[in-house]
Amino acid sequence: MSDDQTTYTENVVSTGVADELPIVPESTTSRILVKNDLLQVTQFTFGAGQMLSEHAAPKGVVVQLLEGEMTFTLSGEPHLLHAGDCLYMAPDVLHSLKAETDCRMTLVLVDVAAAGR
Repeated sequence: MSDDQTTYTENVVSTGVADELPIVPESTTSRILVKNDLLQVTQFTFGAGQMLSEHAAPKGVVVQLLEGEMTFTLSGEPHLLHAGDCLYMAPDVLHSLKAETDCRMTLVLVDVAAAGR
């Protein structure tokens, strides 16, 4: 899947993502897997020690950690996530993260206003 937008009525299949998006030491990488008017699915990799500084997203967010350990801070409260853990974050919540080990995570941005139509 490229960064091209699809409609929410189209099927999208992404295969070989882990092979095409390896975890690179001292780097943060990402690949958009699905992007349409309702949601965006992006897979991220973080080398151990990589961080994202505090920011907010205007949409609802679902994060699932697929590999590794990560400290994900929501509204100033840190949460240590392990592979398989998942969180939902409401729109406009301040958050940051730090990869405690090499990590792979999937992030889903959801336009909660559009989804409520």
